[in-house]
Amino acid sequence: MRVIVGISGASGAILGLRLLEKLRRQTDAEIHLILTEPAEKTLYLETGRQAADLKALAHHWHPIENIGSPLASGSYPIGAMVIAPCSVHTMSAVATGLTGNLLTRAADVTLKERRRLILMVRETPLHLGHLRTMTALAEMGAILAPPVMAFYGKPQSVMDLVDHSVDRVLDLLGLPSPDARRWGVNIT
Repeated sequence: MRVIVGISGASGAILGLRLLEKLRRQTDAEIHLILTEPAEKTLYLETGRQAADLKALAHHWHPIENIGSPLASGSYPIGAMVIAPCSVHTMSAVATGLTGNLLTRAADVTLKERRRLILMVRETPLHLGHLRTMTALAEMGAILAPPVMAFYGKPQSVMDLVDHSVDRVLDLLGLPSPDARRWGVNIT
């Protein structure tokens, strides 16, 4: 399955990094990465990692300004797209069809082709405009999957919380992580 991973500048760059790491372990996933400039800055500030570290995890990297990329066309077969983390700015651009860069264009194409688009929106608290934008996206077929903490797995670290959210996204992609902690299986 071809999967586009978009990483925006919202806090939570570890979500995109961890998603790439887990997808890379999947033998049936071909990863296409789109990284915004603010994402590169946030990644460094939050993790000390460089954009090159993310690019090394992807099979293909597409520059944000490359509107001529195959990802900008519905004729290029993609299984799904995830934006992790997804800033409110990016969420709003996708919801209103503003396709000024490859990240928002690829998301727009994903929606118009009725493919799976998963947005890990990273913002709190949410005002009414955010909620209306999320509703519009859900009505268009997007899946809103904010990284929400779960405690039934008895997390021992921040990475346990990150993994929970990333594992939920992998489930939505149909590419479940073999080490995901699951209610009723390894958690009672």
